[in-house]
Amino acid sequence: MDSIDPSAAEAVAAASCLALARAGDLGAFEKLVRLHQSRVRSQLRRLTRGDHALADDLAQDTFVQAWQHLGEFRGEARLSTWLHRIALNRWLQHARRPRPPAEWCAPAVDADADDIPPARSAPREPGHDPRGVEGLRLDVEDALRDLTEAQRLAIMHCFHLDLSHEEAAEVLGLPLGTLKSHLARAKARLRGALAAWREESAA
Repeated sequence: MDSIDPSAAEAVAAASCLALARAGDLGAFEKLVRLHQSRVRSQLRRLTRGDHALADDLAQDTFVQAWQHLGEFRGEARLSTWLHRIALNRWLQHARRPRPPAEWCAPAVDADADDIPPARSAPREPGHDPRGVEGLRLDVEDALRDLTEAQRLAIMHCFHLDLSHEEAAEVLGLPLGTLKSHLARAKARLRGALAAWREESAA
């Protein structure tokens, strides 16, 4: 008897849940939520820079909106990609709301603003932290903050969420070529910002 590929069986089950959910089966939609909520929360926690409470609120809003508009999902992209797009839009809507001046507010992705980096933080020397790995992590975080918003979102969706270039471009609402351009510039800036670590490890 031939064995059943678990991934294929999961895909069939997910497709069945999606069909039932689109027909109005709330229980089937709840199964889809359980299947996708971890990655959506991970995306939103990165977008909110570790604010778990806000990320969870936005994730709940994301799935409420997905349920309300599930009939509009045509399957042209994967369901996960569609959900990530909704989550990004919920975060952008939150970020655009009027805030007190002291609060940070991220702009929408601007394909024409890729060459305008934010203000840089004071650089640290490699090995500034005696814990080594922790020092590298902090410097990576600093380097990511020094990217433009479009570059940071491209890196986050392609590498942290492991989306394909095509999926990330769909989520971010960018042409594929623009997404690849953001990635190339981001990686070049990260290589430059972290060059001292490579030199130290090679010494």
